Amino acid sequence: MVAYIFNDLISKAESAGIKRDSRNWFRKQAQAVNANPALMLRSQANRLTSMPLIGRMYLFRYDPKGKQKLPYYDRYPLVIPIGSGSKTGGNASSGGSFLGLNLHYLPPVLRAKLMDALYNVASSKTFDEKTKLKISYDILNQASRYRFFKPCVKRYLISHVQSKFFYIEPTEWDMALFLPLDRFVGASRNVVYKDSRNRI
Repeated sequence: MVAYIFNDLISKAESAGIKRDSRNWFRKQAQAVNANPALMLRSQANRLTSMPLIGRMYLFRYDPKGKQKLPYYDRYPLVIPIGSGSKTGGNASSGGSFLGLNLHYLPPVLRAKLMDALYNVASSKTFDEKTKLKISYDILNQASRYRFFKPCVKRYLISHVQSKFFYIEPTEWDMALFLPLDRFVGASRNVVYKDSRNRI
């Protein structure tokens, strides 16, 4: 299913003479795709992993601890891990939790701006399977170009992850970024976006 979504968008771009580095085109097209996160997590077993790596992008199913006290939460986070459960860094797989940027918390325009800034810290400009983002909470907190990141920072308990982590390849980041995969519980998408804008 996932390969179909990404490959379909790529084929559509090639037919229209759109280059692979045309981020805005892919982002706009992805927003119109009917994507199901539960189906995505059941497809392509070779993409599934038990533990996320810092600087990569993943989709997973999550059931937060103390969810009754939360105003809202995302059942299917699209996350770039940035460190261990503390804000001081570390490996995403160390301990029982990790910090991640859940990009679903930003409205599409701000999501694009943050991702464009993050591309500046990519380990490679070829965006092959080894590419990752060289980021940490401290790096994000110190640069004004990343100012949109704060509403996205969430701590995830490994014990409350209800699926394996679905790896999104770097060449697919712009497409995955705008696929309608978020499933907020407790509030509408628009309420979440409004709160995020207020935090920024």
